[in-house]
Amino acid sequence: MNASGLTPLEFFVVVELDPLEERTKGGIILPTQVSDKDKLATQEGTLVAVSPHAFSYADGWPEGAMPKVGQRVLFKRYAGALHERETGGVKRTYRLLNDKDLIAIVEAGEAQAREAA
Repeated sequence: MNASGLTPLEFFVVVELDPLEERTKGGIILPTQVSDKDKLATQEGTLVAVSPHAFSYADGWPEGAMPKVGQRVLFKRYAGALHERETGGVKRTYRLLNDKDLIAIVEAGEAQAREAA
């Protein structure tokens, strides 16, 4: 079981969105409408669950090209459905997407690679 508590069906995947700032850098609290709009406009997150049927439409994927759980992915803007869940006192936002809505695997930059090491 993944942290989202969601098991995607058919050709769906679950992506965890990065937490959004609730305040601007100047300390202004953002209204809920702005926060909700930003969640829908987000295009990047971490893949947390994949249906067994996802990505089965194409045979012979090139080595390393099929997205795997734990990878950062880029997806179509406004695609899928949002789901919020609180676990361990932390509120997280997930996007349920069709597998074809994923458009790229985001490779770690030099700074991110150093942090992970």
